[in-house]
Amino acid sequence: MPELEQTALGNGIRFLGVRDPKFKTFRISVNFFLPMKKDRAAATAMIPFLLSRASHKYPDFSAMSKKMADLYGAVVTAEASKLGDAQVLTLSAGGISDRYVLSQEKISYELANVLCGMIFDPLIENGLFPKDGFEQEKRQSLERMDAEYNDKRTYALLQCQKLMLSNEPAGIDRFGGRSAVEALRPEELVPAWKEILRNSKIELLSLGDCDPQAICSGFQKAFSGIHREPETCDTIVRAPSEKILEKTEKQNVAQGKLVMGLRSAINLQSPEWPAMALMNTVFGGSPSSKLFLNVREKLSLCYYCSSLFDSMKGTMFVQSGVETKNFEAAQAEIEHQMSEMKKGNITEEEISSAKLTMENSYRTVMDSLWSLENWYVGQTYAPKIKTPLDYAEQISKVKSEEIVKAAQKIQPAAIYRLTSSEGAKS
Repeated sequence: MPELEQTALGNGIRFLGVRDPKFKTFRISVNFFLPMKKDRAAATAMIPFLLSRASHKYPDFSAMSKKMADLYGAVVTAEASKLGDAQVLTLSAGGISDRYVLSQEKISYELANVLCGMIFDPLIENGLFPKDGFEQEKRQSLERMDAEYNDKRTYALLQCQKLMLSNEPAGIDRFGGRSAVEALRPEELVPAWKEILRNSKIELLSLGDCDPQAICSGFQKAFSGIHREPETCDTIVRAPSEKILEKTEKQNVAQGKLVMGLRSAINLQSPEWPAMALMNTVFGGSPSSKLFLNVREKLSLCYYCSSLFDSMKGTMFVQSGVETKNFEAAQAEIEHQMSEMKKGNITEEEISSAKLTMENSYRTVMDSLWSLENWYVGQTYAPKIKTPLDYAEQISKVKSEEIVKAAQKIQPAAIYRLTSSEGAKS
């Protein structure tokens, strides 16, 4: 079993070490949480990508690449994402375990120092990040949004989320939106970097086969010189209402998309969360779910049909790929299957299959450092940090009547349709 170590490093800074010698590698992850705000999201989203490029000690691509090669092919990655109503800015690094190094060098310690240099001593000249780096990251941010637009399944989901959460921070694009990125100016980035260091809630993770304390001590020293005023990152969990928002969009697509958004007041901090999570799996979260077996397989109304549950927001989204002629029938059957859930028409076989699916999924998390990183970042706002096996045990104890009660607490809130424009293939 992995060893978990938790340490408070300062105001709004938590270190979590998950040591597991079964891995031959390790991963360090620094995660900055800020309340999602439209007027700053584009600037703050770009910061981890800019930081990952260089530092004063390694000021260009060649110098940084040489250092990574010297550390046995270590890798640094950056990401901007959302968790509930918070924007999450991540800088991660991974390398081989110290015990496989031929010299006496401590790869984990060295890589932690490289990350500290990127975060606390980035390449800034005359009060600005390098212009070429800014322009390249700006272009890549736009390309990431283009990729989401071109992937119509992802695009349709994001549009439904935007529709349903339009008056909430979670409805803001994780990169800030195309127009905001296009309008970014170089002089906005250094203040955004300083704001992140000063105002964010910080989760520092050490994962895999390395010494957590060596990593922890280096970051503790680095953060000690920063004046901290962390902002509170609360997430709005709205109860269902009778109003259902609808939007239909036409594009030159070969396959229509139907995404239905639903709300509940149950999230990760609710005692009913395990029942809601299992209810989602029975409903549409696995190949043995009601949506897959009935809407897709039995009635052939969709190319795909599944549901996902956002544990932070207490929201559910049903995604389906549908021919235009089948939109109404598919929507009606999805609603019918949810009605069946609320009536308690769930078999023990469906429940057992869903439990097995979730328990196996939780155990699979333990096999990848990347999955473990995502897991523990997702645990940031949980009442108590739990391992994937802890959740597997919780799911195994959920009773059928609890699943039905959870289903009865979720209601439709938004419907988004992406249909083919005139002349498009259907």
